[in-house]
Amino acid sequence: MSTALTPAQGAAGLVDTLGPAALAKAEAYTIGNHWLLFAGVGVSLLVAIIMVRLKLLDRIAARFGEGRRFLATFTVSAAFLLISTLIALPWTIYTDWHRERSYGLSSQPLGDFLGQLATGEAIGMVLGGLFLTGVYALIRRTGQRWWLWSGGLAAVTVLLALLAGPVLIEPLFNEYKPVPPGEVRTALEQIADDVGIPHDRIFMYDGSRQSDRFTANVSGIGPAARIAISDVALKEASLAEVRAVTGHEAGHYQLGHVWRSVVLLPLLAMAFFYLLNRLFAPTARLLGSDARLDEPRGLPVFAVVGSVLGLLVTPLTNTLTRVGETEADQYSLETVNEPDALATALVKTAEYRYPRPSALQEALFYTHPSVEKRALMAMEWKAKTPATE
Repeated sequence: MSTALTPAQGAAGLVDTLGPAALAKAEAYTIGNHWLLFAGVGVSLLVAIIMVRLKLLDRIAARFGEGRRFLATFTVSAAFLLISTLIALPWTIYTDWHRERSYGLSSQPLGDFLGQLATGEAIGMVLGGLFLTGVYALIRRTGQRWWLWSGGLAAVTVLLALLAGPVLIEPLFNEYKPVPPGEVRTALEQIADDVGIPHDRIFMYDGSRQSDRFTANVSGIGPAARIAISDVALKEASLAEVRAVTGHEAGHYQLGHVWRSVVLLPLLAMAFFYLLNRLFAPTARLLGSDARLDEPRGLPVFAVVGSVLGLLVTPLTNTLTRVGETEADQYSLETVNEPDALATALVKTAEYRYPRPSALQEALFYTHPSVEKRALMAMEWKAKTPATE
């Protein structure tokens, strides 16, 4: 007589279906990503040293003299973003293109990757340049409380990004089309109705252009909110998996996780600017820079402080993100009730997120709970909840 599997056995069995080779590959990729976080700080430091020692921003700033402060600040800020990207380009190609292809997670040609990188850089130069110009204006005009005002500027920037991103920026990188009529669209419309998103805001996009990862998302706020599902998910997932994954993404929207970001990101920005106010001078001396805090030629110092603080705050932001992911899983289970499909869909993400990390590894580096833990949650739900007809 066969014995029914416990939820833990069911979750472990699903992960085991990947096989030892796939699990080893996923572990190597994931641990490599963790080391890249530390290496990225070193790259930021190297870029800053090169820019300071060659006085690249000093030369640009000198062309403006004392006049035309807005134009000078914007130009130097935009130049910093461009030059730092160019210096770090070999590193970016390795981490974001070569490594993804070597692990079988992308088939994007190098030319297309570089073209999209250039598009992103052009957008970043304009928007980032404007944001930094605003920060420097606040430094000059609000005195020692500039970090507080800059946090408010970050809040406005986040809101604008949430409104403009899905409509104006994301279509520059992918083609978004309505999901064609059929059972998938019908299922997505039901989920959209649950969270109040109009049916004309349900899209599929060519996510396979950049990555072979199984994904979907609900992005934006207000009139910009929409459901978007990658063509990878449509090609590789069952209808139940599409429902389960989209239900998870709808959970982020319905539970207001985006508003947590609207509050959290400006608070983190405020904390960063507060610490930068105190760490700028000693960091500038270590780099050999004579720039003052209110001079945009000191942006390499900004970048070094930001990269170090960003690494230190990673465990906190990851913890908050994992809480949101667990809540979204719970929402999918409660509203869609496809525990088997949610579990099998999650296992498909294990190729780029090792499903069995140690507790410390998960706490420090994982933006999502481990796949096995999430599959266990789904199996426990299944054990206590009647199946959906």
